[in-house]
Amino acid sequence: MTQARPPVTLVDYGVGNIHSIAKAVERAGCRVAVAERPDALLAARCLVFPGVGAFDAVMGRLGPVREELAKRLRDGVPCLAVCIGMQVLFERSEEGRMDGLGLLRGTVRRLKHDTLPHMGWNTVEHDGDPIFRGVPSGSYFYFVHSYAPRAGASAIARTTYGRPFAAAVRTANVVGTQFHPEKSSSAGRRVLENFAAMARKRG
Repeated sequence: MTQARPPVTLVDYGVGNIHSIAKAVERAGCRVAVAERPDALLAARCLVFPGVGAFDAVMGRLGPVREELAKRLRDGVPCLAVCIGMQVLFERSEEGRMDGLGLLRGTVRRLKHDTLPHMGWNTVEHDGDPIFRGVPSGSYFYFVHSYAPRAGASAIARTTYGRPFAAAVRTANVVGTQFHPEKSSSAGRRVLENFAAMARKRG
């Protein structure tokens, strides 16, 4: 019997190309709808925050539904938040002036390295969270960023570039990845498939 394809709503910030993440999530087994209006996010059963844009540009788009959206995520709506999508889960960022969603405590900091952005493949050491099921710790993932949260209590995976930073975080059913799973070959595909399984359980 074919497993159902869970519906996933992809947030369109209006600031960049989201085609690659949409296609990758579809290949992982989901039905993808793109939400161009922020109020459409409040009825979504599962969400994906793509990894395009800057902190204030993303929060400017999410701002009108910031409190309601944060409450839905705290209440258990599954969400995969990629790169900048992960960063806006935090309270604030050195990149911008606006408040983040505040699901996670702390400030996203500029990386301490002579060469920025951090661009290319790097290893990810993870703690065995279900989002990494079938992916060995130390696998390579693809990064493009200059800011990242510290590897604090919410981190479920870590990478070092100048200093250690959180490569992935979790709170409730919300998983953030600083790397781009849609650009990370077989390891990234497995992460997306694991998210699809999480979304399928939500029904």
